[in-house]
Amino acid sequence: MEKTQRTATLSFDGKVLELPMLSPTVGPDVIDIRKLYAEGDVFTYDPGFTSTASCNSDITFIDGGKGQLLYRGYPIDQLAGKSHYLEVCYLLLYGELPSGDELDEFESRVTNHTMVHEQMHNFFRGFRRDAHPMATMVGVVGAMSAFYHDSTDINDPLQREIASIRLIAKMPTIAAMAFKYSIGQPFVYPRNDLDYASNFLRMCYAVPAEEYEVNPILSRAMDRIFTLHADHEQNASTATVRLAGSSGANPFACIAAGIACLWGPAHGGANEAALDMLREIGTVDRIPEFIARAKDRDDPFRLMGFGHRVYKNFDPRAKVMKESADEVLDLLGIHNNPTLQVAKELEKIALEDEYFVSKKLYPNVDFYSGIILDAMGFPTSMFTPIFALSRTVGWIAQWKEMIGDPTQKIGRPRQLYVGAAARDYVDVEAR
Repeated sequence: MEKTQRTATLSFDGKVLELPMLSPTVGPDVIDIRKLYAEGDVFTYDPGFTSTASCNSDITFIDGGKGQLLYRGYPIDQLAGKSHYLEVCYLLLYGELPSGDELDEFESRVTNHTMVHEQMHNFFRGFRRDAHPMATMVGVVGAMSAFYHDSTDINDPLQREIASIRLIAKMPTIAAMAFKYSIGQPFVYPRNDLDYASNFLRMCYAVPAEEYEVNPILSRAMDRIFTLHADHEQNASTATVRLAGSSGANPFACIAAGIACLWGPAHGGANEAALDMLREIGTVDRIPEFIARAKDRDDPFRLMGFGHRVYKNFDPRAKVMKESADEVLDLLGIHNNPTLQVAKELEKIALEDEYFVSKKLYPNVDFYSGIILDAMGFPTSMFTPIFALSRTVGWIAQWKEMIGDPTQKIGRPRQLYVGAAARDYVDVEAR
């Protein structure tokens, strides 16, 4: 028996419109308003597009009420606990977990494309030494289209695939080069005998004067950070990548646009802001002062790294990240660090204090990832570049999905215009 099309009825100004309703695999139903303007001569008003589905996607699903994050249907805690980043990359790009042979072939392709064009070294040296690594990454990634001409044709599936592998493979190298440049150390070339996370750590911390051995606990923690940040549905930076891509822009320009958006403190800069807050508090004895400020409605101070706009009860990534934080801190033996002591006490308060519990201000992934990266020796200026490195595969998967969507149109949001109505120009002498 054929299923009846459900509709939503909209009545206004004597008009009655029947709008189709669409049902997702999971999540709330959607009212299809694509013909709203054509048939009703009206728009919807939705600042931030928080109630608008701008695309259909089968990549990532978030249920904020349940604290659920799925990559292609797989729970994030299972992937973070049993898988590793490059396998997750394959899953996000191609839709299914790979066989052993498929994974080996994919890892080989990524590993053998980690070097960047040698002339890109000169591009880095055009930046001031005190340039923020994110500023460097926006410029360098955008400039990849000037170095890799053979993978900018978005209408060629092979070129799209080559660009995808290049971005995933070279992003750790670019991020590490941005870090090295900012601290005045020589660039370190990637090595093909190391896994993805270990290679990145070595490129960040090795120096030509001596050998550098990557600790497996630190490598595993870094791999988890990559995995937990790999994709997050239609967030601001992903929407930016899709919007840039809808114009037909090349993939390197689209990813550079995503990096630029991620730089904002309300988005990718949240873990940097969380650590800055912990340092501002300084010592455990000052915590009551800042807790009181956080509870004061008239005080603009806010606790960074607590609660989440999407997750209403808990951040499913935070539990996994906390485990890694404990492992890293035990390994490095830095429990007497004042910033860490503040973090631990704040964590305890947020989980027990009625004010924070009732408002669901729980420690989120940014809180724990900031602690881990700080313990590893990364300056806060590198937190967001590492986030960008992690999110690159999600951006690419979303970009490729958009390119292949036959219903996709160039992004063109509407507006609620509240300016002056049409009026005649008055000559300056008459004003």
